[in-house]
Amino acid sequence: MTLAASVSLSADDARRIALRAQGFLGAPDRRGGVRGVLRHLGAVQLDTISVLARSHELIPYARLGAVGRPAVESAYWSDRHAFEYWSHAACILPIEEWPHFAFRRRARRARGHRWHVLQDKERSTQAVLDRLKADGPLTSTELGGAKNGGEWFEWSETKIAVEWLLDTGEVVCAERRGWKRVYDLPERAVPDALLHDDLDDRECLRRLVALAGQSLGVGTRADIADYHRLKGEQVDAVIADSGLVPVEVEGWSKPAWADPAALATAPRGRHRTTLLSPFDSLVWDRPRTERIFGFTHRLEAYVPKPKRIHGYFAMPLLAGGRLQGRVDPAREGTTLVARQLSLTTPKAARPMAEALREAAGWVGCDAVRVERAGSPEQAAAVTAELAAL
Repeated sequence: MTLAASVSLSADDARRIALRAQGFLGAPDRRGGVRGVLRHLGAVQLDTISVLARSHELIPYARLGAVGRPAVESAYWSDRHAFEYWSHAACILPIEEWPHFAFRRRARRARGHRWHVLQDKERSTQAVLDRLKADGPLTSTELGGAKNGGEWFEWSETKIAVEWLLDTGEVVCAERRGWKRVYDLPERAVPDALLHDDLDDRECLRRLVALAGQSLGVGTRADIADYHRLKGEQVDAVIADSGLVPVEVEGWSKPAWADPAALATAPRGRHRTTLLSPFDSLVWDRPRTERIFGFTHRLEAYVPKPKRIHGYFAMPLLAGGRLQGRVDPAREGTTLVARQLSLTTPKAARPMAEALREAAGWVGCDAVRVERAGSPEQAAAVTAELAAL
């Protein structure tokens, strides 16, 4: 049963609360750095697409500015600070959350298999464990090959085995090397105090619902469930004990909950101007993005090229606490090319130019060129602003 909301928020209140919760309003936590961003967000999504950089690099960049890319990788994958597992999707997660994903490991184990089925589970999984025990952390290639020699999507028995062991927690991915997962035994990858599955499902879910609420600031049942890909009924079962409080939000047709800490002080401070990965947790939930920002965004990487409207990897522009446009970037040598851009308002030309210039410097480009835009006027305006910077 949903508790009656005792707090009413305007749509702008909710938007600012969400921005602050995601690290885009107020002073950035530079002392906490990349690891601070990861702990604050609770999950950073991984994806294979790399345009300016891979998405997990773009996440701290969007919040902290031009942090060195080697430093980003080192922050994630050293000193047992993080692990990779299934959250919103394949995500980097703070290592302290290892115990709270026990419910998912148990569910995978109870299912008995993943979508790939092992021909000889006992033999194949034991062979993987024996190799890791003897030789230390290894990629699937080092374990014996990821593919079986057939179609690109046909995994080898070894790859299926190690991914099954990852699902069930018998191996851990605590590093990526050359974009390949590096698998290790939990006793080497997870600190002793965290290496347990002692928490029951309810306690795991309560923690993840609370964590999602903190990371979102304010959200509906669907928003909260989507953050770590929980089921709606799982959220319902624990939300009363999560510490989140019911609120009403202007214009939201569904009940909502907020992090009490987010309600304690009014969100104030400097707004970040930046380009966002489509996989950024501020915008990865499309219905929520439309509700909060009035901005419809779709990743078109998997849309046939003739049917694309905004481009292969269109990145939303965040400026002044609003989504004010998008750009599909590419690199040609040391030039960052805006292959396609559009603005929601003429006033967005300046922040678009600033965001492009900063992104160019971060990836080692010394020039920016606008190739196409929503109109000749938009192209001219952004080009003029780039020249003025």
